[in-house]
Amino acid sequence: MIKRALISVYNKEGITELAKILYDEGVEIISTGGTYKLFKESGISVSSVEEITGFPEILNGRVKTLHPDIFAGILADRKNPGHLRETGEHGIKAIDLVIVNLYPFKDTAAKKNVTDAEAIEQIDIGGVSLIRAAAKNFRYVNVLTDFKQYDEFIELFRSSGNNIPVEYSRKLAGKAFGTTFEYDKNIKEYFTGSDQIKKNFPVKFPQQGNYTEEPLRYGENPHQKAVLIKEDFDSKFELLHGKELSYNNILDMDAAYNLICEFENSEPACAIIKHGNPCGAAVSSDLKTAYNLAFSTDTISPFGGIIVVNRKLDFKTSLDIDKLFTEIVMAPEFDEEALTLLRKKKNRRLIRFVYSKEYYEFRKVSGAVLYQEKNNYESGIEDLKTVTKKFPSEKEKKDLLFAFRIAKHTKSNAVVFARDNKTLAIGGGQPSRIDSTKIAVMKAEYFGHDLTGSSAASDAFFPFADGLIEIAKAGASSVIQPGGSVRDDEVIKAADENNISMIFTGIRHFKH
Repeated sequence: MIKRALISVYNKEGITELAKILYDEGVEIISTGGTYKLFKESGISVSSVEEITGFPEILNGRVKTLHPDIFAGILADRKNPGHLRETGEHGIKAIDLVIVNLYPFKDTAAKKNVTDAEAIEQIDIGGVSLIRAAAKNFRYVNVLTDFKQYDEFIELFRSSGNNIPVEYSRKLAGKAFGTTFEYDKNIKEYFTGSDQIKKNFPVKFPQQGNYTEEPLRYGENPHQKAVLIKEDFDSKFELLHGKELSYNNILDMDAAYNLICEFENSEPACAIIKHGNPCGAAVSSDLKTAYNLAFSTDTISPFGGIIVVNRKLDFKTSLDIDKLFTEIVMAPEFDEEALTLLRKKKNRRLIRFVYSKEYYEFRKVSGAVLYQEKNNYESGIEDLKTVTKKFPSEKEKKDLLFAFRIAKHTKSNAVVFARDNKTLAIGGGQPSRIDSTKIAVMKAEYFGHDLTGSSAASDAFFPFADGLIEIAKAGASSVIQPGGSVRDDEVIKAADENNISMIFTGIRHFKH
């Protein structure tokens, strides 16, 4: 039973709504700093930590929650007579819910020309301590560290009559420790490679970090031995069902994960991956529709592939997914009914994942290791530069950006046709951009997709006008591409002659 909650958040998205629900259900709320001020302004009855502890925030807020009245209230074992006696003697009341998210250390440290003083000031002390304390005492305390957890928590809070199952509390604790693990890892990497990070790129291959090895059955092919060297893999991916992951499974899973991260905060989205390439993707008002739209792009290639969605997989969507044989289904969460259904096929792997941005990646080549910044650039409306006489409509701009996102995760040369936030045809992995376009058009014809009026994306510039003309012949009315070719003028002229609007982004998305 939650009677008392401590709320102290840096990211305040959704927190006022959550606090109002808790307050209306009779939960006493304690808060700090900006969160306290926000609640007061919103008419929510709230006590400050200072009122509870009798001690003010000091050192510019560096010390505010680090006090026995707070931590004993969180850490007390409610079934330990000694704990109960001591808290009673000192007048310490239990805290049953802790809602905390942390200062943005990683984002601050990644800024160009960031100083040590700026980065260090974003190292959260009290927040991390509160999270760890609440997670340690999960049998009696629930802990939320991400605004995306709020809706599910409130749903369970209400449906259980304020009697949260301990199994759910344990899951929240696992998420909480994963949060502090990632946070401390980022801080460690800043200090052990601070000179490089200040320059926004680590010159030396990072040797820090704890790694574990897990033998795989075999590599790309059965005659090849393989091992998975894990850093924080287990905190990102959890195998809920199915046999162990293979080398190829993990490669495809990584491709699916990287693509769906593009849609972490969007409407319901689904992508289907096969051999590292998307064969369909869509965004819609509900997950079931998004899946069916993605699947309709190419109804043959998804067989034996990977389906990934950007939010909890519900039962209705799982009914449709269950009709198709796939190696893996990935989601941030699964409805219990969906899990029960999908677990019936023993060879299907079910993966729960956690969104977590990475900033660097490496690849082994003969005699060396390539190490680079990860392609995290997200093109937005502000990046778009119309270079043709005809301007794209607002709807076309959205479709162009959607197609460009998918092209970013398709092997070069990549060409993607889309309409209404749904892929119509995808061509990639060809030596010639024209070949990729022809493959996409051929598939569109085979699966009955009319490309007339569609929006097309190219992951790189057109070296000649012929690639653009091929897209125009297919029926596209708008195109997005990086630009930067010495023959841009010829390509723009061809677009004008074919009455196509064209946008340059200035950003290339090669994927080799």
